[in-house]
Amino acid sequence: MSSAKRPPFPVDFNKAPFIVIWEATRACDLVCRHCRAQAQPRPDPQQLSTAEGKALLDHIRDEFGPVLMVITGGDPLKRSDLDELIAHGHGRGLRMTIAPSATPLLTPERIAQLKAVGIQRMALSLDGADAATHDGFRRVDGTYERTMTAFACAHEMGLETQMNTTLGRHNLDQLEAVAEIGRWHGISLWSVFQLVATGRASADMMLSPVEQEKIFRRLAEIAESESWPFDVKTTAGQPFYRVRAQRLIKQQGAAGRDWKTQGLRSPRSVNDGKGICFISHTGEVQPSGFLQIPLGNIRERSLASIYRDDPVFRRLRDPDSFSGKCGECEYNDLCGGSRSRAWSLNDDAFSSDPTCLYQPKGRAVV
Repeated sequence: MSSAKRPPFPVDFNKAPFIVIWEATRACDLVCRHCRAQAQPRPDPQQLSTAEGKALLDHIRDEFGPVLMVITGGDPLKRSDLDELIAHGHGRGLRMTIAPSATPLLTPERIAQLKAVGIQRMALSLDGADAATHDGFRRVDGTYERTMTAFACAHEMGLETQMNTTLGRHNLDQLEAVAEIGRWHGISLWSVFQLVATGRASADMMLSPVEQEKIFRRLAEIAESESWPFDVKTTAGQPFYRVRAQRLIKQQGAAGRDWKTQGLRSPRSVNDGKGICFISHTGEVQPSGFLQIPLGNIRERSLASIYRDDPVFRRLRDPDSFSGKCGECEYNDLCGGSRSRAWSLNDDAFSSDPTCLYQPKGRAVV
């Protein structure tokens, strides 16, 4: 997305995030192998109420402005008050998006209703180029076909779609084939998740640093090609933006087009706690869904106060304070390494990303 088309999102991430994610419920009828939330069949009785949800949306709009608001889960379709919450956020001027699960609840009629009450983009997960791969990862037969149907229905009714893909050993050889499915269905954004060892996911499900680096190069080729008419972003894969910058510098030199914003859809690079915050189903605030450090609860303290003032949030927005090579890297403001991966593998959110191969200039190889 060119800068001329970007909505007026906040630029100073110390004051407001680019995106706010609310885990509206942990209830879900899927049993995905990698589930961050370790979702459960029924809603938690302690999840935020309708009134609390509306108050949260009001607070976000009043304090942060018209930010990108993601309703996720679990499966948000398991909330009976979902339409009321979406309509409220939309009425307040938030850009409302949703990430539902591909279950029998996601019917064409339900998608149309989501659009009618104010959803502007729907994110659907596709973790394989065929049913065997995708359904094996989601552990429920039929999710692939339901996802294909949902993409087609959304495209037909003019609802913008995003495709989320979690990369692992199950689909390493299917990257371009999955991208082709996204092109076929007219997606506007492909969000490629690098698996984080949290929730149900384990470290042995992750790609090696060498495999990951190769993936970033393949993704960069897709992102830079006019043959693929959608934006590409990564989640927990910040070195992708370093790869994009390196490619641009190689093509144009350091004095060419500003490599410090290469590949970004936001005014600045987003990382855990830097331009993003996450609210759990019970109101716990975290830097992201994968960096599961609870830093306060909106039932006790305002979200804006936690995001702006908590020492962990503040340090996450200062990549020069990170230890090891991530703190020394010339790309650390653009990339900064995955803080959630550093936390899950090193038990230290401020340590270097152990899955990044790059050695900063002037630093001895260790």
